[in-house]
Amino acid sequence: MTEPGASPEDPWVKVEYAYSDNSLDPGLFVESSHKGSVVSRANSIGSTSASSVPNTDDEDSDYQQESYKESYKDRRRRAHTQAEQKRRDAIKRGYDDLQTIVPTCQQQDFSIGSQKLSKAIVLQKTIDYIQFLHKEKKKQEEEVSTLRKDVTALKIMKVNYEQIVKAHQDNPHEGEDQVSDQVKFNVFQGIMDSLFQSFNASISVASFQELSACVFSWIEEHCEPQTLREIVIGVLHQLKNQLY
Repeated sequence: MTEPGASPEDPWVKVEYAYSDNSLDPGLFVESSHKGSVVSRANSIGSTSASSVPNTDDEDSDYQQESYKESYKDRRRRAHTQAEQKRRDAIKRGYDDLQTIVPTCQQQDFSIGSQKLSKAIVLQKTIDYIQFLHKEKKKQEEEVSTLRKDVTALKIMKVNYEQIVKAHQDNPHEGEDQVSDQVKFNVFQGIMDSLFQSFNASISVASFQELSACVFSWIEEHCEPQTLREIVIGVLHQLKNQLY
C-alpha cells in the first residue's frame, strides 16, 4: 500500500510495495537497487568533488607569494645584468682612453694592419710607454740635480767675485806691489829645473823595476822638506839678483 503523499517514482515506495502482501517482485527490487546505487554514487561523487575543491583564499595567497618570488628574482637578475653591463662599459671606456692617451697605440702598426688593437696589445703598449716615461723622468731628475749644483757653484762664485770687487773698491791701491805672473813662472821653472837635474842624475831606465826603485830613492833623498826649502831659497836668490 502506498502512503498518501508519496510519489510512485520514489524507490523506497516501490521497495515497500514489492515486499507488501508477502509477495516479492524481483524486477521492482532490481530497479530500486539500481536507482539507489545511482543516488549513492551521485552523493559520493558530490562529496568527493566538494572535498577536492581547495580553499580559494589559500590559493590566492600562494599565487601572490609565488608571483612575488618571481618578481624578486626578475629584479635581482635585472640588477645583476645592469651592473655587469656598467662594468663592461667602464672597461671599454678605459681601453678607449688608453688608446687615446698612449702615443704608440695611435701609431700605425704594419704587422697588425688596419685591424683593431686587442686588449693585450693595448696593455703591453701602455706598459712600455709607462716604462719609457719613468726613464725620462729619472733622466730629467738627474739633469735637474746637475743644474742645481751648477747654480749653487755659480752663486758661490758670484758671492766671491762680489767680495773681491768690494775689497778692491775699498782699497784701490792694494796689490800694486804684487809679483807678476812672469816672476811666478820663473820661480816655478827654477824649482823644476833643479829637481829635474837631480832626478836625471839619480834615475836609471834600464828596466821598469830599476826605474821604480830609483824613483822612490830619489823622492826620499831629494824631496825632503829641508831639501826642497833649500832649493826654493836658492831659486829666489837668483831671481832677486836678476830683478835688482
